[in-house]
Amino acid sequence: MSSLDAMYQQLILEHAKARSGADLSPDEAAAMPEQAGVGQCHQLNPVCGDEITLRLELEPGGSESNIKAVRWQGEGCAISMASASILSELSEGASPAELDEMIGHFRELMRSRGRLEPDEEILGDAAALAGVAKYPARVKCAMLAWVAAEDALRQAVSASS
Repeated sequence: MSSLDAMYQQLILEHAKARSGADLSPDEAAAMPEQAGVGQCHQLNPVCGDEITLRLELEPGGSESNIKAVRWQGEGCAISMASASILSELSEGASPAELDEMIGHFRELMRSRGRLEPDEEILGDAAALAGVAKYPARVKCAMLAWVAAEDALRQAVSASS
């Protein structure tokens, strides 16, 4: 294992334990928000049982406002929990367009089966998950939070219009 791979593996393990943004309570996760600029999505990977409920909140000020918070609640493997944690950190302060671009790049990377190199300028710490793309059975684990964020972002932007 290269030193870069070891560093990426350590980053994934740290995020899986620390779980940035994992402060959405089960009660909050069970109730769909009805606030302007807030979206929420629940995703389940039926193959392995990983699941997440992710809530995305835009700053007050309409559809052009930045992302205030990405909070989530979930259970699953280290890859899915680390991916959600990294996404939570990367999203805050981003514009909806920037997050949409990140999601698109991450999806493309995960679909590449390891043929693409991650763009660290766009993906930040999510580049650490690039090696997952070589294992198709694990791609859904890494994508779970990103798919939830994509839908929650769409809802939040729509609810702020």
